[in-house]
Amino acid sequence: MKKKQAMFYEKAADKVRCKLCPHNCLIENGNSGKCGVRVNDGGELYTINYGEVTALALDPIEKKPLYYFRSGTYILSVSTFGCNLHCGFCQNYHLFQQAAEREYISPDGLVEMILETPESVGIAFTYNEPTIWFEYVYDSAMLLKEKDPSKAVVLVTNGYISKEPLEMLLPYVDAMNIDLKSINNAFYKDICGGSINPVKRTIEAAARACHVEITTLLVTGENDTVEEVESIAEYISSIDKDIPLHISRYFPRFNFKNPPTDIQLMKKAAEAAGKHLNRVHLGNV
Repeated sequence: MKKKQAMFYEKAADKVRCKLCPHNCLIENGNSGKCGVRVNDGGELYTINYGEVTALALDPIEKKPLYYFRSGTYILSVSTFGCNLHCGFCQNYHLFQQAAEREYISPDGLVEMILETPESVGIAFTYNEPTIWFEYVYDSAMLLKEKDPSKAVVLVTNGYISKEPLEMLLPYVDAMNIDLKSINNAFYKDICGGSINPVKRTIEAAARACHVEITTLLVTGENDTVEEVESIAEYISSIDKDIPLHISRYFPRFNFKNPPTDIQLMKKAAEAAGKHLNRVHLGNV
């Protein structure tokens, strides 16, 4: 495991406060923040997942899902481990854990791989939460744009990142798919261990800077109402009616045993969302 000094933190007596995401974790020596990958070592903050790749695949870009950005192409997709939200229904929960099998790939190695894969239009940081991999994502994205500005940098993210690191990264990002898990803060607090306002801020900032599509996973018995989806669509339309919304079907995963989302309900929700948005799609059906 390659340890690298982290960005965005401040010392606080014998602890450090991580400033990468809105949790602002105050971390004691030897401990990590909520993401599990940023560690206080002797009063300095280090990231332990720098370059630690848990998955690497060439995906259709529509799988991200991005339907209106370089559609019909493929993109090299890469992930690490860890997440700063702990959703009880996580569909990729195995990537929470440090035990996930992995291999170190330097930013130079990753960029070389992208450039040597002509069928790939760029790189997608996906599968787990890419923003907690900030230093590696930033170094790799900056290097890729230096080598070949035409190659795309894509983030598939929960949007739970603080303003300063987001603004630092956005100039190197071409497209984002952002999870908007609910329009209700109680859902974020009780089920995901976060809050909604930072996610809204990310969506609004990203929409000004790059191509954005939104995904909402409808979890049976939690956020799967037509009214909820219509409220999400109204919020998105207040930013831009052309932002695509992907309404995705949930399946039992991790700690949730609720049955899969009802497809007829999803169709009704999509119809309601379509009153406000020009691009609404059903996913995972």
